[in-house]
Amino acid sequence: MLTGLLFVSPWLLGFAVFSVYPVMAGLYYSFCNYNIVRPPRFIGFANYIELFTDDPYFYKSLYNTFYMTALGLPLGLTFAFFLALALNAKVRGQSFFRTAFYLPSIVPVVASSILWVWILNPEYGLLNALLRQFGFDGPGWLTDPQWSKPALILTGLWGVGGTMIIFLAGLQQIPVALHEAALVDGAGRWHRLIHVTLPSISPVIFFNVIMGIIGSFQFFTQVYVMTGGSTSGGAAGGPQGSTLVYALYLYQNAFTNFSMGYASAMAWVLFVIVAILVTVVIRSGFWVHYGEE
Repeated sequence: MLTGLLFVSPWLLGFAVFSVYPVMAGLYYSFCNYNIVRPPRFIGFANYIELFTDDPYFYKSLYNTFYMTALGLPLGLTFAFFLALALNAKVRGQSFFRTAFYLPSIVPVVASSILWVWILNPEYGLLNALLRQFGFDGPGWLTDPQWSKPALILTGLWGVGGTMIIFLAGLQQIPVALHEAALVDGAGRWHRLIHVTLPSISPVIFFNVIMGIIGSFQFFTQVYVMTGGSTSGGAAGGPQGSTLVYALYLYQNAFTNFSMGYASAMAWVLFVIVAILVTVVIRSGFWVHYGEE
């Protein structure tokens, strides 16, 4: 046993230094007034009390994040799934199409975000120019508080290649005999999709839902690059704070305001929210079928 511990000791040391210590330090700092320059001063639950009772941007950021998750996650999963279905078909040029649809997901996020800022520009952007060709006046997109979050969701659909690949791998694991048996019984495409395909890849859907929830609450880079400027009220995420997601507000408190204690409290609240949502999804996993179930 001692020999085994010696072999894994480098990993244990790295895990303790780079994982356990930061987590425990963040928990301690969440009960402190800490601005990096001065030593942390313990203030009890003051950060949490201020967060829930005296910070309007906290609830605005939570609303925006839940909005992005509730609307963007189902749309992204649905789009990725049907894209995987199309790319699973035996057609000429299959490898080319798979590569083409996967490529956007490996483009650096900062580069793709800058590209989308140009595409969504209300005056000379490519999307509104295309809409004008059909007689429509495009919205303000990132400059309009009503359209800014849908615009971010639209950009997210462009990069679903990673999720699509996972769905595609799941589709290829479905036994052909199941589809053949359903076809013999007279099932059409829709019935095969509902009663054969979806149950067979339910573990894959389950995995993507959980990872999607976690990823949605960490949504940061795109909104920081595309709408990260400060609003008149002092919080980032314009226009008018309509894209102030939780991770962006946490970043602003930590690295703009240098309120590390307050940001640590926000991080632990985020952890609890995500843990609750993931637990709810896991507990409601009765629809997931494994193997011969």
